[in-house]
Amino acid sequence: MILITGATGNVGRHLVAELLTAGRKVRALSRDPATAGLPSGAEVARADEAPMDGVEAVFFNPATSWNGPGELLAKAKAHGVRRVVMLSSMSCLGEDDPANLIGQHHLEAEREIEASGLEWTFLRPGAFAANTLDWAGQIREDGVVRGPYARAHTTPMHERDIAEAAAQAFLADDLVGTKPVLSGPESLTHADQARIIGEAIGRSVRYEELSPETAREAMIGGGVPAPFVDAMLRMYASAVDTPAEVYPEFEQITGRRARTFAEWAADHAPTFS
Repeated sequence: MILITGATGNVGRHLVAELLTAGRKVRALSRDPATAGLPSGAEVARADEAPMDGVEAVFFNPATSWNGPGELLAKAKAHGVRRVVMLSSMSCLGEDDPANLIGQHHLEAEREIEASGLEWTFLRPGAFAANTLDWAGQIREDGVVRGPYARAHTTPMHERDIAEAAAQAFLADDLVGTKPVLSGPESLTHADQARIIGEAIGRSVRYEELSPETAREAMIGGGVPAPFVDAMLRMYASAVDTPAEVYPEFEQITGRRARTFAEWAADHAPTFS
């Protein structure tokens, strides 16, 4: 049995499906099992209960616990869980830069898991293509995405690809003790991504650059803590006119190239239309 935290999230939902297809038993955690909408083959349990009976491995999404994995790890060890696969972040490549709060949050969780004595794999994806779903309202309204640093580069990755790599960390032993860095197959600016979404929905979509100060106010107003907003803006500023590195690990793990952002946009076109 594999326990999936964050099972209704962008990655978790696809991971549940991947593991079921591979013939594995899955216990998916959700705040509200009645509305989770997960495949019928999954056992769905309450996230605040996280039952561990019969569980051999755990997928940990740190977004489900800002206090870290400590409580989950203690429970897992008490029930004989063998392996933890964590959805970490490429921002960990900055190692111990105190200004890199996103990286620090993930590194602290990684270190707790390493110290637990359990088998582990830390998947370190970069930008999620799904982050652009935040643009959907603006695109539907007038076809203009307003945000900071139009020329900042990332390698956006399809959430289905992240889930496929995560599934492999459970289905074989090759990734135990590794920290694969995952990226999409191409470096794209924010402006590129807006244009590609437009191509997918058959409308002109453009990116209108806001000043960092205006963007910061909007992001904080939307509920993102100021220290994380500042870390994100610094990251974008450093990526302006600097193509992002494309990493080979996904293809090495799965044997195929990652899906392009154009494929992701086509998959999600109804959300933007």
